[in-house]
Amino acid sequence: MTRPTRPERRWSPAVVAWPVLGIVVTVVAWWAVVEIFDIQPIILPSPVDVYEGFRTYPELLLQTTWDTVRVTLIGFGLSVIIGVALGTAIAAWKPFERAFGPLLVALNAVPKVAIAPLMIAWFGFGTKPVLAMAFLLCFFPIVLSTATGLASTPADLAELARSLSATRTQTFLRVRVPAALPQIFVGLKLAMPLAVIGVAVGEMQSGGVDEGLGTIIVQTAGQGDTATAFAALTLMAIVSIILYYVLVLIERLALPWVRGTTA
Repeated sequence: MTRPTRPERRWSPAVVAWPVLGIVVTVVAWWAVVEIFDIQPIILPSPVDVYEGFRTYPELLLQTTWDTVRVTLIGFGLSVIIGVALGTAIAAWKPFERAFGPLLVALNAVPKVAIAPLMIAWFGFGTKPVLAMAFLLCFFPIVLSTATGLASTPADLAELARSLSATRTQTFLRVRVPAALPQIFVGLKLAMPLAVIGVAVGEMQSGGVDEGLGTIIVQTAGQGDTATAFAALTLMAIVSIILYYVLVLIERLALPWVRGTTA
């Protein structure tokens, strides 16, 4: 008796249509609220005002967007390297988890905005405190997801590796790491938007940074140019969406077996 084959998942226009519909509904609702309640542009600009704000400084906004993306990717990359290493150490060695686990939880609980002035004192003005803020905001989900994924290897796979006389290194690389990758990608997808938030907060707090969308938001909002500030916020949201779905695409390409083995 042959097993029924799984229906192949095909791309559907609804994948794009639903997000576009959600954006259109949100923009229309935003515009309707501004018009119905006659809200002043300095308090809440309409979508048309935001578009005009972008048209006023297109080159500046696009350049600062690239600056924010560059720092976000660097901070995210550092958090991935250190976060995966710490998560691996926690999963591999119980004394390490008992010694440093509470400290990691305490560090994650500290309000990052509260220590932003201290980061300027520690690292000076410039990009370093912005990178530190991005790192602190997004590395903990990566540590947690890595440790959880490596510690939750399916028992049947572990037993199979033992029956084949696999060494600890072989079991780790060929069994535990592949089994943990879906959970690790969950942490990466959680951390990416947090990295963008960390960069924005760092740019807003570090007065010595002359580039980045966070700086544009502070400067234009202080001058009463709320439309340009909202244009920068919109670009920041677009950056978060693009980077998030780049990670989703990488996950689908790197882990093709996940879609084939899950409902």
